[in-house]
Order: sequence, then structure tokens, then C-alpha cells
Amino acid sequence: GKLAVMDSKLGNLIKKKLGIQCLYNDSVIDLMRGIRQQMDSLLNLPAAEKMAFQLGLSHSLARFKLKFSPDKVDTMIIQAIALLDELDKELNTYAMRVREWYGWHFPEMVKVVTDNLMYAKSVKAMGVRTNAKNIDFSDILPEEVEKELKETAEISMGTEIAEEDIMNIQQLCIQVINLTEYRAQLFDYLKNRMNAIAPNLSHMVGELVGARLIAHAGSLISLAKSPASTVQILGAEKALFRALKTKHETPKYGLIYHASLVGQAAPKHKGKISRMLAAKTALATRTDALGDAEGVTVGLEGREKVEERLRQLEGGQLRQISGTGKSNVTQKKYAKPETAGQTYNPAADMTTTAAKKRPRDEEDEKEAATKKKKAKKEKGEKKKKVKKENGEKKKKKKKKKAKANSTLLSFDEPD
Repeated sequence: GKLAVMDSKLGNLIKKKLGIQCLYNDSVIDLMRGIRQQMDSLLNLPAAEKMAFQLGLSHSLARFKLKFSPDKVDTMIIQAIALLDELDKELNTYAMRVREWYGWHFPEMVKVVTDNLMYAKSVKAMGVRTNAKNIDFSDILPEEVEKELKETAEISMGTEIAEEDIMNIQQLCIQVINLTEYRAQLFDYLKNRMNAIAPNLSHMVGELVGARLIAHAGSLISLAKSPASTVQILGAEKALFRALKTKHETPKYGLIYHASLVGQAAPKHKGKISRMLAAKTALATRTDALGDAEGVTVGLEGREKVEERLRQLEGGQLRQISGTGKSNVTQKKYAKPETAGQTYNPAADMTTTAAKKRPRDEEDEKEAATKKKKAKKEKGEKKKKVKKENGEKKKKKKKKKAKANSTLLSFDEPD
């Protein structure tokens, strides 16, 4: 006997996993259609149970369609990258406090041991600097650094500190060591989650930058919905709005600046590389969020294209715009011709004679002269008129003044 299935892919999986022969053809499709139409009479369930059954089935189908899986939950990535950034800040603060605190007792050690983890382990093992010559640092420090540390400890200018102080400093060193180990463990966990959830994105920009992009967008789906131009400046929103407000140049990159491909480019090419990388990253994100394929697929091809573009920009190779676009342009060096150039021939010059004025031009000139004379005459008449009016005004004023004076004199005469 064979098992009738509605989906050919499901039949292949059953055959592969369980070894059961499956049947899928037109007859099976018609049979399944008949079962669906007569589902109520075949099951004979109460209305409430039937509703619960339909609801559960619809939820199961929806989960299957959305490929719901705990491995695809990007919330863990958002939390992990946030914790990683906080751990880096805390570690830096703790390590600087250890250096400053122990520096009172052994100040020269800061220059000898530069790594924070090595410094914390050395202080924890050594305690007081006088113990340095009797302690083996071979599992902590390289041979040359160990030798220099022991020599420097004998001639140190640091102050003496109590045993209780050393104990507290060593407790802080233990905290630094534990945090560093946990940070490394968290980074490995984040890498594994990123490679499981967004392998193409991780291949394009790296695990840390990819995780920061997802965290900044809110989720992998939100990042997949964003266009390449948004991915390029994601993280530089403050600079973007400031540039738009002040009408200055907008930023060329945001979080994507920390990707290794952008870091390899020269400063003048960073904008071009970040633009191309953002376009390929947007495609990679959509493949990770909505695609069915597992592992790195479009990320490989996208990274190769960005690397090729980077080599092209760094090498400065010219490309033809038309024809075969991939072929290099061959530019020949200019060679000066051996024969002397042609000498100047004055006989070949062409001269022009003064052209006679046309009658129309003469009429225009006469008309312009007449208009000029008329305007001049009108201007003179206008000036005379204004002058005459001013003279009449002055005469009137004089008459009024004389009349006023005569009136005053008549009032001043005695009776």
C-alpha cells in the first residue's frame, strides 16, 4: 500500500525519513478536495470543539508558513550585543582602576605590561612587588616581558602599601579576569547566533556590525524592510538631521563604517564602498529574513563584488563605458611628430572693407538726433518754468513779510 499525500514535498520527506512509499496524483487531489468539503459530516464534532480545532489548525499552519523557529528569534542577538557593549565599558573602567590603584605601589609596571588581562593576572599572582623575583609568570607573560618585569620590580619607586590594600586590589583583579572570560564566552555565543539567524549579513559586514544593525533597526524583519540608503546611514541619524537643518553635506555612513571592507578602503573611497556595501547588505538581510535557504548564499557573491570594486578603486584602473565594459582602456603616450608644423601664411588672411551705411540706418540716426534735441528743449523749458514759479513764490513771501512789518509798526506808534 501507499500513503496518499496532498503535498509532493511532504511525500518526499516521508519517504526519505520513514521509508514509506507515498502517492501524489490528480486522483489524490480530488479525494482530498472531497474530504475537505465533507469535513463536518465526517468528523461529527460539536460546534465549540470544531471552532477550537479550526483555530489550532490555523495557528499551526501560520507557524509553518512563517517558518517559526526558536533559532530564528533575533531578540537574543539584540540583548547579547547590548550586554557586550556594556561589558566593554565596565571592563575598561575596572582595568583602569586596577592600574591606577596598583600604580601607587608599582608605577613602572604600566609601561611593562600593556594588556589589561595580563596586568590583572600578574597583580593577582604577584601581590607585593617584592614577590616578583620568586614567582613564575611563564603562563601569563612572554619571556622577555617577564624578565623586564622582575628587573623593574627591584628598582621601583612606588610606595609601600598594607596587606589589606593588596587583598582588595587582588579581588578587583579577579573581577576583571572573570568579566574578560565571560565577555569572550558571550562573543562566541553572539557569533553562533548570528551565523544561525543571519549568515549572509554576518558574511557581508561581520557578526558585531550585523548585530548592531539588527539592534538599531529593532529586528531582522525591520532591517530587511529598510532600503539600502537607510542601511548606509543607520546609526548616524543625529548627524543626518543636523546636516538637513543646516543645509550641509549629509553623512556617508553610520554603523556600517565599522565593517572591515569600509576600513580597508582609502579615506576618499570610503563613501563609495559604504554605498555599495549597504546595497549588498540590504539584499543579504532580505535573504536571511525572508528566504528559505540555509547558510551563506548571496553573501558570498555580494562580498566578492564589493572586494572587486575596492580593488578597482585602489588600483585606479579605467573602465570603458561602452562596448565591453570589463576591458581595460589602453591609453597611448603622446608622441611629438617628427616633421615641423606648418608656418603662418599672411597671404591667406581675409580682410573686410568698411561697409556703407544703409539708408535705413541714416534715417534711424536722424530720428534719434531729432528726439534728443526735442528732449533737451523740453528739459530747458521745464527748468525755466520751475525757476519762474520759484521767483513768484519768493515775491509773494516778500510781500507777506513787508505787510506783516507794516502792521507791527502801526501797533508800535503812540496815540
